[in-house]
Amino acid sequence: MHMGARGLPPLTALQAFEAAARHLSFKHAAAELSLTPTAISHQVRRLEERLGVRLFVRGARRVDLTPAGQGLYPALRQGFDAMARAVEAVSPGSPQRGVVLSTTMAFAARWLLPRLARFAEVHPDITLQLHTSDRPVDLHGGVAQLAIRYGPDRAAGLVSVRLLESRFAPVCAPRLPMRSPEDLARVPLIGFHWFRREAGTPDWPLWFDRAGIAPVARQLEFSDEVNAIQAAVAGQGVAMVNLAMVAEELATGMLCQPFGPELPGHAFHVVWPETDDLHPDVAAVRDWLVAEVGEAGRGKAGVPAQW
Repeated sequence: MHMGARGLPPLTALQAFEAAARHLSFKHAAAELSLTPTAISHQVRRLEERLGVRLFVRGARRVDLTPAGQGLYPALRQGFDAMARAVEAVSPGSPQRGVVLSTTMAFAARWLLPRLARFAEVHPDITLQLHTSDRPVDLHGGVAQLAIRYGPDRAAGLVSVRLLESRFAPVCAPRLPMRSPEDLARVPLIGFHWFRREAGTPDWPLWFDRAGIAPVARQLEFSDEVNAIQAAVAGQGVAMVNLAMVAEELATGMLCQPFGPELPGHAFHVVWPETDDLHPDVAAVRDWLVAEVGEAGRGKAGVPAQW
């Protein structure tokens, strides 16, 4: 693969990878770039060959980022976002309205991305840009106007609106013979890395303690919850994940919750600096998020707090 003056692979390959990583789909990336899914796959394959690492784990219906892909994606996303803002700034005509929303990779991939088309239908004049990172961003620094965070009800200096409650429990593909907690000794236990651990982190050790049974040591650990969920869907074991992140798979029967107990987790909140007056476009994004939680199942996802 030809390298440019800066020692970079071709822009087309990097653009194909960034779009596929953002959508976790070659098909959706192809639609965005006016290409075919085969062309996207070819560009990504050439990039992987040039770099000497796999960037995606390819599944039947979707793709997921490998650790190498997770390392490459944020820098490319920020680079393309910066180029887009620069081009927009020098283009004639009225500037397009935009809001930057920061959230975790799991929340973006599992809950937010499937709903973005509805946001575009409701607010076609607002460009919603996603900033995905498991590390909280400084909202006072201008990286984003809003953030969706998993954590306690209130963070210092931020206004908080509760969006989605969290319950964690074992889930697995229905074909796995899971009838009681004792069956866990025969399959891998799927977990994921927690950016910040605390005494009540809802992971496998806490689950075994609450279930009152001896812990099982056979664990398959992933760097993030998205890959842990995908491994469970593929039948590779039983995953301890947030039930809100697998609501669709549970509803369609791709996953099942074979037994309890369920562990409580922190809620997801939308937050912004308390010193800021919300721009109407930012408030529109916040209100849309609250409305989407209600549409997903009012009473199941929790009732949003008032502001």
